[in-house]
Parts: sequence; structure tokens; C-alpha cells
Amino acid sequence: MVEFQHIKEYLSTALGTEGSLLIPKKIMDTLIAETEKALIPRSEAAMYLGPSSFGIGASSIDVDLETPDSLQVRQTGEGAEFVMDAPAYTTFNIKPAKYGVAIRITREMLEDAKWNLLQRTVKLSGKRLAENENSLIITALDSAANTVSGGAAVSIANVTRAMQHLEDADYAATTFAVGSEVVNDLRNIDTFAEVDKSGSNEMLAKGFVGVIYGMKVFRVSTNAGMTTTSAYVFDRDFGYMIVEKRPVTIENFDLPLIDSSAAVVSQRLAVKNIRSAAVAKITSS
Repeated sequence: MVEFQHIKEYLSTALGTEGSLLIPKKIMDTLIAETEKALIPRSEAAMYLGPSSFGIGASSIDVDLETPDSLQVRQTGEGAEFVMDAPAYTTFNIKPAKYGVAIRITREMLEDAKWNLLQRTVKLSGKRLAENENSLIITALDSAANTVSGGAAVSIANVTRAMQHLEDADYAATTFAVGSEVVNDLRNIDTFAEVDKSGSNEMLAKGFVGVIYGMKVFRVSTNAGMTTTSAYVFDRDFGYMIVEKRPVTIENFDLPLIDSSAAVVSQRLAVKNIRSAAVAKITSS
């Protein structure tokens, strides 16, 4: 009787793993995937150059720029010789870098797993490459010629001043990329939130305004290279360019010696600012 009581007490205690093993468990068959990150779409790039732009054997591309206001006309008196002038040009070279990841999964894992691990991992790798491209875009936008320093929160005056920087250089503010804390600042500006001032209930209905002062607004994820307290106003026709020598490429192969299947997901890509004056950065504390 004493021995039976001891066994009963041991099996009912929560201190040992043996007790928990007596309780049946079921592993859910559906994988709960990670959330999608908010990225700047490729449509906002001034230029995209794909593999066909390189030709045969080229690893980089030279881009020529015309210097603004380098050609001038001058008043000339009667019978006087016209002053000779010519536009100026500059050039820069952009060479894509290689990014990627190697994946290796044992045959046993592929046979026993509840979902296709190799396929899922390849899909995640593609998402990581898209987020890496977004980080490169942010780095290019950081070359902005002008920075507007806000206070504890971004204000309307900060936004319009950034727009003015572009307009002073004869560019148009077409795109507004914002970090999550800047989005919060915009939500707390009554001009955008109150219907009688904005003429729309978009902020109240969706929690976000898609267009501000004619600019498309894009919230950009902090986990994709964006600083939460920063924002960028830029002209999509002159802001930055994307050069892609190798699109996202998946190469599958087997490793029979170690009884595994593998894949390499890679991309050759570069992002470069075109006109620094076509970008203005807004920061807050």
C-alpha cells in the first residue's frame, strides 16, 4: 500500500517530465507563417536595369548625368560675338553585389516533416532578399542632399519643408516613405485625422492616409532597414535606381553523400542614388 501511494504521488506531480508525458498532445498540422513586412515597391524607383541591360561580359554599368544649369545663355550686343558655352556631364559606375543563402535539409526531415521544409525555406529566403533590397534602397535614400530635423514628433511644417527642399532644386515631391514612429506622429495630427479639416475619413477608417500633399505614402517596416523615427520625401523620377544583374535565382541540388537535399537562393543587385537633391530626409527624436 505504501509503495502504491508513492508511485501515485510521483506520477501526479508537475515537477517531473514523466507527469507531463502522460497527457496526450496534438501538434497542429498548419504552420503559422511570419507576417509580411511593409516595403517600398519597385514602382518608386526612377530606373530599373535588368540582366539584359548589361550585354555580354559586363559586370557593371556606367551611368551618365547631365549637370543641372551647366549651360547658360547670355545677352549679346549688336555685332558682338556670342559667348561659347556647353553643358557639363558627370558619370558614376554601379556594380551589383551578390547576396544569397544556402539551404541544406536531410532526407529524413523531408520525409518526416508535416510540410515541405525545403520549399518553405526557399520561400522565406526570397522574402529575405526582398527585405535586403529594401535596406539597400534606404541606404541610397540616406544620400539625401537635405535633412529636416524635427522635434519629438514630425510635424506638418517638417513635411512641407522637405517638399520645399525638392522644389527649390526643381524636383517634385512624389513619394513619402515613413517609419512606424513617424506614422504614429501623422496619426496624431488633427489635420489628417479630422474629417472637417482633411475632407476625408481615411485616417479614421484605415488608420493611414495613402496620399499627403499629392505624395504617395508608404509605411516601411523597421525590420527591413528603415529607422522608425525617419522619413524620406523624394522624386520618383530622380531618386534612385535599381540594377539587377541576376534576379532572384533558385538552384536545387542533391547531396547524396550526406543524404540531403539542398538549394542556393541568390541575387546580384545594387541600388544607387541618382540625384541627391531629389531626396530630403526627415528625422525626429
